[in-house]
Formats: sequence, C-alpha cells, structure tokens
Amino acid sequence: MSFPRPSIFRSRSLPRGIFLSVAAFLASMRLAGFPDASHLHSSVWQFLPVLAVFGGMVDTARCLGRHWSLYHAGVLILLYSELMILAMAVFFWVYPV
Repeated sequence: MSFPRPSIFRSRSLPRGIFLSVAAFLASMRLAGFPDASHLHSSVWQFLPVLAVFGGMVDTARCLGRHWSLYHAGVLILLYSELMILAMAVFFWVYPV
C-alpha cells in the first residue's frame, strides 16, 4: 500500500531543506533552554527537531546530481553542515538533566 505524498515534497528544493534544518536547530536550542546557559536541560520533545533535521537532510540529499560539479560540491558542504546540526540536536536530546 502506498500513501500519497503531499505536493510540497514532490519536487526537489534546496532552500526548503536548509530552512527546515536551521529552523529545527533553533527549535532544538530553544527546547534545551538556550538563552540561559545555567538552565540547560533535556526535553522529551527534542525528538521532533531531530526528526525535522533528518527530514531536511533527506530533502537536501535529493538535490545531489549524478555527476560531480560545483553545485554537487556545494550540496555536499550543506549536507555536512546539516550533519553537524543533527549532531547538536541529538546532543541536546541526550544531554543529562
């Protein structure tokens, strides 16, 4: 059985993947209590930004071409930066109270 995808995710979009990852990172920092460094804590809702960052990575990875070019290199750099965002979001998720 195949579920229909929303029309927004049918086409490839590099800005959408980047925006989704950065917005999820900001939400993850906010859920961790970021502005006040003395009150950093983990939250049970941190899995939502982690899933959103992963979705942004998938959306960005869909923009990779088959042949190497400077565009391909730029997309790889964006994927590496989104991997760092994912690592930080997971860190905020498992950070001890």
